[in-house]
Amino acid sequence: MPDTAIGWQRDLSVDQQLALRTAATRLAAEFDGVYGAETVERFLYTSYEQFAGPHAIPNYLPLLAERFARQRLLALARIEGHHRDGRPVVLFLCTHNAGRSQMALGFFTHLAGDAAVAWSGGSEPGTEVNPAAIAAMRERDIDISGEYPKPWTDEIVRAADVVITMGCGDACPVFPGTRYENWDVDDPDGHELPEVRPIRDDLERRVRALLTRLAVPAR
Repeated sequence: MPDTAIGWQRDLSVDQQLALRTAATRLAAEFDGVYGAETVERFLYTSYEQFAGPHAIPNYLPLLAERFARQRLLALARIEGHHRDGRPVVLFLCTHNAGRSQMALGFFTHLAGDAAVAWSGGSEPGTEVNPAAIAAMRERDIDISGEYPKPWTDEIVRAADVVITMGCGDACPVFPGTRYENWDVDDPDGHELPEVRPIRDDLERRVRALLTRLAVPAR
């Protein structure tokens, strides 16, 4: 833990501190030659803060922080020209990042494979992915149970070639030069599985059309 550790960092358990140190070591190795340890730790700890709310499960926080920090560092590397693979990046945004954007992400990742990159986020992230959305996607043999609601950050939005917004309204960030599409899709929040299926099918049609526009073949 850095000497500058303050506030919430002093309240971490020994196990959490160890988990964060281990995560910082892994991330530093992954981004060796691109970003220094100080930058990696800053992204890791600010990512931890994003999830350390009153409803968080402490044992999962270091893992969530590591995954989110990795995504943010990859996004920053794309913005700064350190990572250029030519693949289009799509960002799906909704309010809670618990239903619509997670299902869209699941379809996009499943259909595009390694030919494109997709992320998701929410303006007011929930605490878990909607169980009915998970069940609906499982019927298509797509597992989104390992996903988690998360916010967006400036570097993630700026790194996207296309931002798909679904219900986040004025809260959705707008950056010049980024292509935006607004999808008018029902929110599965509060609905049972039979009511979520049409929403899932609508999202699949939209994602397939998006892949066609991006010239990314669907698997």
